[in-house]
Amino acid sequence: MKSLQINLSRIAQGVAAALMAAMFLTFVLQITVRYTARLPGLAEAVPLLDPTRYGWTLEFCLLLWVWLVFWGNAFVVRDHDHVRFDILYLAVPAGLRRWFAILAGLVIAIGLLVSIGPTWEKFYILRLKKTATLSQVFGDWIRMRDVYVVYILFLGAVGMRYLWAVWTAFRHGVTDQDDAL
Repeated sequence: MKSLQINLSRIAQGVAAALMAAMFLTFVLQITVRYTARLPGLAEAVPLLDPTRYGWTLEFCLLLWVWLVFWGNAFVVRDHDHVRFDILYLAVPAGLRRWFAILAGLVIAIGLLVSIGPTWEKFYILRLKKTATLSQVFGDWIRMRDVYVVYILFLGAVGMRYLWAVWTAFRHGVTDQDDAL
């Protein structure tokens, strides 16, 4: 079980790293095209460097950024990596801290998981909307729903992580080291 968790964690980190690499390479392409476009006659001599062909790079970087933020927070960033305001939580005895963790975890998990349905309903209309410029590179199949579907993954994954934290706090309590939340 632990090796599966480690492998899944490495895959999630690999996906995040690939998203960052693609965003960086697209950014380098933007810079290259922007500064070579100022050279007289270069776009005519080398049509590949024509700046009018690269409007899609901005939208592609934004797509990658959205995916990186939600993917990373759902599957890569751990709870202890977040900044927390836990003065009250750490000031109470361990027994009460356990119930704080259970109550807070349930509220967060239920809020996230219940919002999946209404969010998907709002995404329904996005299946019709095309991206502004990505069709230049990827064709006509990418829709705005595809850009934001990672948010549904985020809601589900983080909601399930909090349910697991609630279960762990309920079964084993919380310690100063792991703080179930």
